[in-house]
Amino acid sequence: MVELIEGPLVWIALLIFVLGLLFEGRQFLGMTRKKVWVYPPLPSSPKKEEQGWDRWIRSCFASLRGTLWRTDPLIMVGTTVFHICVVVTPLFLLGHNLLLQQAIGVSLGSLPEVITDGLALIVLIGVVFFAGRRLLVRRVRAITTGYDYMMLGIVAAPFATGFFAYHQIFDYRTIMILHLLSGEVLLIALPFTKLAHMLFFFLYRFLIGSEYSFTRGTRTW
Repeated sequence: MVELIEGPLVWIALLIFVLGLLFEGRQFLGMTRKKVWVYPPLPSSPKKEEQGWDRWIRSCFASLRGTLWRTDPLIMVGTTVFHICVVVTPLFLLGHNLLLQQAIGVSLGSLPEVITDGLALIVLIGVVFFAGRRLLVRRVRAITTGYDYMMLGIVAAPFATGFFAYHQIFDYRTIMILHLLSGEVLLIALPFTKLAHMLFFFLYRFLIGSEYSFTRGTRTW
């Protein structure tokens, strides 16, 4: 069983992850269609009509109305930092890149271990915060189900076990097996659950034309 977790299951999880991303991207394009701009034209400048980057930047700021950036900026900043840490930590972790170098001869480069350790701790604090928010904030609790807590657990498990392994907490061998298994579960779940928003966030925000987009998107549902 251990050999399966440490060997073939890693590659199976990676294959499902990549194929899942391609499938979900294809589904996204299949469920959307090109359309004309959904936003009214921006006002022209008294001197000249704004074009290029000026118009794009104004469109970005105009589209933030009604989003968390306006209604709850502190939560939005915390959410943004949390998601950045979730993505950056495993990609630039020294141990992961050493394994990647051994497996395929390529690595992404590594951040100092003290930094990735801190980023992992931020992720764990973020998970506790979001779980507490779902428990304590009435309007959030009203739309929360067991599925949401399961997703938080799936995200937290690889970071918690990696943190424990790095600091030699509990039995190292057992923790590393749990770390591998939880990481594989996360990879498999990412494309097919609501966790996919971490991967497709910018795709949705830049291509879907709506009040929640960063730009005047080019597609609609």
